[in-house]
Order: sequence, then C-alpha cells, then structure tokens
Amino acid sequence: MKLGVPMEPEGETRVGITPMSLKKLHKAGFEVIIESGAGKAANYHDADYQEAGATVGTREEVLACENIVCIRFPGTEGISEGANIACVADPFRNPHYVKACMTSGITLLSMDMIPRRLSRAQSMDVNSSQDNLAGYKAVLLGAAHVPKGIPMMTTSAGTIRPAKVVIMGSGVAGLQAIATAKRLGAVVYASDVRKSAAEQIESVGGRFIEVDGMDDFEDESGYAKPLTPEFIQKVNDTVCGVAADADIIVTTARIFGRPAPITVPSTAVQNFKAGSVVVDMNADVGGNCEDTVAGEIITTENGVIIVGTSNLPGTLATTSSMLYSNNLTTFITSLVKEGAVVISDDDDILVGAPEDSDFYVKGMGGVLICKDGAMHPKQTRLGGVLE
Repeated sequence: MKLGVPMEPEGETRVGITPMSLKKLHKAGFEVIIESGAGKAANYHDADYQEAGATVGTREEVLACENIVCIRFPGTEGISEGANIACVADPFRNPHYVKACMTSGITLLSMDMIPRRLSRAQSMDVNSSQDNLAGYKAVLLGAAHVPKGIPMMTTSAGTIRPAKVVIMGSGVAGLQAIATAKRLGAVVYASDVRKSAAEQIESVGGRFIEVDGMDDFEDESGYAKPLTPEFIQKVNDTVCGVAADADIIVTTARIFGRPAPITVPSTAVQNFKAGSVVVDMNADVGGNCEDTVAGEIITTENGVIIVGTSNLPGTLATTSSMLYSNNLTTFITSLVKEGAVVISDDDDILVGAPEDSDFYVKGMGGVLICKDGAMHPKQTRLGGVLE
C-alpha cells in the first residue's frame, strides 16, 4: 500500500504526516512517499523523513499513490480513479471538492466529519486537537497585543491589577483559552449557551457568565440546541456588557458548515475600552466580530485592536502537525484489513450514526463523503447542497 503526503498550498504551514508517525504506518503496511519540502514550514525536513524510512519524491509520485493524506484538499489532477483522499475538506462549505471527487471516481474522506461522540474516534478527532491549540494561541495573541501586563504584580512602584479576559464560548477551543488565560494570571470570565458548561468553565479557572432565562440548551449528543434569535441576542448583549471593560476578548463561536455567527457587533466594539484586544478565532469563516478583517490586525477609531489571524493552528505548525499526524495515522491504520485499506459501510466512523439520530441530523455523519464516484447514501444533507 502506498501512502502519499503532498505539500500543502501556500499559506498552510502544517504537514499531514510527521516523521514520528512513520513507524506506525510502516507497521501497518504502508510505503510512505512525501513530496520534497512538504514538512519544511513545520520544521520537519526531508532528511528527517528519510531517516524514519519514508521516500522523498516529486508531487507526481506522491499523487500517484492509492492513498493521499493531507490537510487541505489537494485537488484531483494527477490522482488516479479509485484512490482515497483523507483531508479536511469542509464539504458543506466546499461542495465543489465533493463534485470533483465524484467526477474523478475518487473516494473522499473528510477528517473534519469525525463523529466525536464515538469513544474510539476521539484519538482521530482533528477538530479537537487543532481547536485546543487554536484556543491556546488566541490568548497568547491577545496578550501580545494588549498594552498592559496580564498577571497581578506587586512592585515598589505600585500594584498592577490583573487583566480581565472574556472568552465567548466554552467548547474545546474556549476551555483551552480559559485555562491559558488563567495560567497567565488573568481574571477570566466565560460564556456558553449551555448552562451545563458552567461546571466545565469553573473547573479550568473561569467565572461563568449567566444570562437571565438560560436553561440547559443541550441535546442528547452534547451539542447546543438551536436557539431563538431573541435569546441569542440576549446572550450576546449580556456577554458584550461584561466585556465592555475587559482587556482581552476571545470569540470562539463556530457553526458546522455555516458562516460564523456575529457575537460582537460593531456597536459593542464602540463600547469596548481603548487598548482592548478582540481575538476572533473564526476570521476564516466570516468572523464573530462584525469588524474583523480576515488575515489582518486592525485598530478601530476608538482604539480597539481586532486580531483576525486566520489558521491559528498553523501558527504553531510543529505541534499542530504532530497532533494532526497522530489523528490521521490512527484513522488510516484503522482501515487496514489484510494488507489493504478497506472502506466499509459498517464502520460508524466512516458513515456515522443511524439516520434517525440527532447526531446524524447535525450533519456530523462520518468522514466518508463519496466513494467510487458516488455520494454515500447517508450523506443526504450534503447531497442537497450539491444539487
């Protein structure tokens, strides 16, 4: 079995497989070919791969493999019919990727569709591994740009009060952001539409921002239930009120397959104090802050700094590549049966939960999007997007 690792497109510093994963891949029966220079931006060099037993080759040689593993969708040019591509395809935002694979007879495995609720899928969950690092880096960016110290300091010249940090959302990224800000010495406030999140927030050192009328808006799968626009507005108004005198505000709200919701409108930014920093973790999908400019750091007229850095995990390329590689290696080796990669419709990780479950309805149906040039029967929602 040949497994190819292509160089990522410009702007993506991570690499799909790191040298540390090669031992496990070889043991499973894979011959790994990596495109020359593919790991350089993440500080993994060709010599490291060769020493670990991989072959360093051209892009053509990599794309000729029957299994292609990467982060960004590599396109279909040069890839043979019947090949497998495992990457973060984000298929609801990029249905043209799915169409291209269907036209070319390629099986597309989208790693961002991993069903989180399955215990054996947790070690394959690229969303969680990358979100953890993104939450960590978001706070560091806020600390780097805010014009004051973070922890409380007692000096001969006076006492410095600790910075106030507000984290909007307490999913994987939010909880890591809370923990990081707390470790830096900040006083941390955090919000979530799930009342059950209060205990998680407090466990990592945050103070839960409660909204009048809040209930346990969580379904059986552990995800937030759909909320009325009125209540969402109430939550945002309450949290932005708490953030009005904050030094750092981190926004984390991301909706699967949809543009990021606006949680910090321009009117709220106008009330934030000068020198405060908003770090928008979702600049790449529209942004949570109405004033965010993707890929840029701007300062508003009232002195608020808004950080719209895209691809936060990519700013920690060495670590994020290592974690992604671990996820991907665990996933791809789990598919090996008797010396071949077997795409089975009986694998819940590939095809997801039963069609009548809440989990399936949310669209997190499994990593298998199309197989042998056809839409997988369970991916009915995605089929509708393609029409």
